[in-house]
Amino acid sequence: MKIVDVCAFYAPHGGGVKTYVERKMALGPGLGHEIVLVVPSDANRVERRGSGARIIHVKAPRLIFDHRYRYFDDPKIVHDILDHEAPDFVEASSPWRTANIVADWHGSAPRALIMHADPLSAYAYRWLGGIARRHTIDRGFDLFWQHLRRLGAKYDLTVAANRDLTERLTKGGMAGVVTLPMGIESGIFSPDHRDPELRRDLLARCALNEGATLLLGVGRHSAEKRWPMIIEACIAASHQRPLGLVIIGDGRNRSQLMRHVGGNPHIQLLAPVRDRRTLARVVASSDALIHGCEAETFGMVAAEAAASGLPLIVPNEGGASAILAMGAGMGFSSGDVHSVTGAIDRLHVSGLSRTRRVARSKAASIPTIGQHFVSLFARYEGLARRLAQAA
Repeated sequence: MKIVDVCAFYAPHGGGVKTYVERKMALGPGLGHEIVLVVPSDANRVERRGSGARIIHVKAPRLIFDHRYRYFDDPKIVHDILDHEAPDFVEASSPWRTANIVADWHGSAPRALIMHADPLSAYAYRWLGGIARRHTIDRGFDLFWQHLRRLGAKYDLTVAANRDLTERLTKGGMAGVVTLPMGIESGIFSPDHRDPELRRDLLARCALNEGATLLLGVGRHSAEKRWPMIIEACIAASHQRPLGLVIIGDGRNRSQLMRHVGGNPHIQLLAPVRDRRTLARVVASSDALIHGCEAETFGMVAAEAAASGLPLIVPNEGGASAILAMGAGMGFSSGDVHSVTGAIDRLHVSGLSRTRRVARSKAASIPTIGQHFVSLFARYEGLARRLAQAA
């Protein structure tokens, strides 16, 4: 099949969507499919990726609120590209304007919406969850639910990476939603990469010796990641035992996080680790992953940590909670700093070493991105056949 992905979330400097589509371009041709990405960019050009994948860059303006990303401002340009490419299947990777553009294309190819974002969890539930119940918030955001229901009627398939998101979308009246978990890149993350010397070095950066607990956080410095909550919880838990926290990442909220750290030597903010194999060593050499975001659709960071044999301390909603069910660790009530502190304490009371052994025993069962694409493309082929037979 020729699969065209109209991908507004693609950014040159990284992000979960870029990681996902890069693997799709690498693996798709080997599975017999041509992969074409259409992305908003700084200039019009075509970038070839091997013999079976291309990126069509479309000159487009930047988003006002996040200059890392751009948006398609002219639907006709995207429609003309789709007409020229004549795909067997079309994907949209954003539930916003891009989804409308693809939905309104006049072509006959079946189309899928990939829910790479959970806007209600990332924004509405996070902003208003402390003052209103979820069904009340949903009523207040009914225009967005109408938008999702329209997309459900226009698309042949909507793919969600966790069951919680599928259930919420389906309950909200969106048709055709299926759960298809994503996965990690195979051959990189493993418990075998644990390095005691690296662990000692990270703890030393936190002004602690190797008898302390080393918690790791990975992710950009943005509000939905809830790093201030994680920092506050770790400071509270450190009153009971020596505890170091290393957060790997960067972003527009870095100065805010530094204020929350307040010069505490046991909490270190480190730059992003771009080399994946180096990151795998850092992850495997930590004692547990701590993660605050309940709005992620899959939870790649949690999955990579679980594949590295780490216990998880994650929220009880969203993609990370599904990864916890595959591994070992503790869940906490989303957005509740006292619950996070309690989860850290429970992990130690239950026995961190014992939980690490359980996590290590389950590491190999974490799904890979290759398995995801095999399942996804098989579903596309089956759907295309059924629609062709019904025509």
